[in-house]
Amino acid sequence: MKLACVVHRFGADIAGGSEGHCRLVAQHLSATHDVTVVTTCAKDHITWRNHYPAGESRDGALRVLRFPVARERSMQRFMDLGDRVFADGATPEDERQWFRANGPDAPALIAYLQEHGGGYDRLLFWAYRYANTYFGLPLVADRALLLPTAEDDPLIHVDAVRDFFALPRGFLFLTPEEETLVSARTAARKPSAIVGCGLDPAATRADRAALDARGVRDRYLLYLGRIDPNKGCGTLLRHFLRYVEHGRDVQLVMAGPASMPIPNHPLVLPLGFVDDDLRDTLLAHAAALAMPSPFESLSMVLLEAWNRGTPALVNARCKVLRGQVERADGGLYYGNAVEFAAALDYLLDRPDDARQLGRQGLAYVDREYRWPTVMNKIETVLRAALDCPVGLVG
Repeated sequence: MKLACVVHRFGADIAGGSEGHCRLVAQHLSATHDVTVVTTCAKDHITWRNHYPAGESRDGALRVLRFPVARERSMQRFMDLGDRVFADGATPEDERQWFRANGPDAPALIAYLQEHGGGYDRLLFWAYRYANTYFGLPLVADRALLLPTAEDDPLIHVDAVRDFFALPRGFLFLTPEEETLVSARTAARKPSAIVGCGLDPAATRADRAALDARGVRDRYLLYLGRIDPNKGCGTLLRHFLRYVEHGRDVQLVMAGPASMPIPNHPLVLPLGFVDDDLRDTLLAHAAALAMPSPFESLSMVLLEAWNRGTPALVNARCKVLRGQVERADGGLYYGNAVEFAAALDYLLDRPDDARQLGRQGLAYVDREYRWPTVMNKIETVLRAALDCPVGLVG
């Protein structure tokens, strides 16, 4: 099949969940299909400032088409619209304008889909909240599959979302919680599957010499991803600093680009963006992975930690994270600072039990998230969507 993967930003150097998921799936689809990635020139998801050159390029077997962002995001306008849209009384036009203000505003990308979208057998769209998906998918709805990456946040309850979810030919969900969330917002039944994200078996345990060189201590709690208040990082830092006030000798290592201040504390080590080798080494040697986000559609880094046999400590208020941990029996969860401290005590003071939780997480990944399993599910939905006539309830 000739496939397009449509995503708001794309690149090996982008630390983003849906963007990384798109790249991995596109690479695996390219083994048996002709795959083009349709995206923008943006790298920064806050401003949408153009960074990559516009036009055609290659990423291995993938053809990449980048389109410029016409204007950077106005955060003031975006927040003002949000105040209206997430309160009672917003008009349909207010809701449409919210998606436009959220961006990325790339008219040339939308025009490309309108003119050339019919030349693809299927177009896979990542992340319903972004303008390229919200305005682009309706132009090719008869051949579109949506990976919503939906979270239980205020946007899912906006009226415009219900109508939008009725449009795609099929869905690929990341977790059972996401499927339940989206299904509650649309009466349409379409070909779908819960696919998560695939992983290859981890290589042999990485040597920690590289960690020593970066100042990483023997015992550390790892946060890996965007360091952002919306990801719960402020709360994680407050819980951790309160925890170490009581004399616990453990380090918090935070690896990823930061869009918030990080306290200058001897037990908090920010590493910035890390390459794949250092990322794997950090995951392999951590006492546990911390996932404090209140909103997730799937935590890929949680699966990566379990792939290394590393247990997890997650925010219980996020249904997806708690569901992943409960299904895997691969970690602990917390709802407040006291529970955070008790869970971290358990993981640090009972290393044999912590390792067993990590092994159970690895067994869960082996059952559910190896690439052959994931790609079989995706291929099944691709074929089902081809076979299902437009408008037919599946």
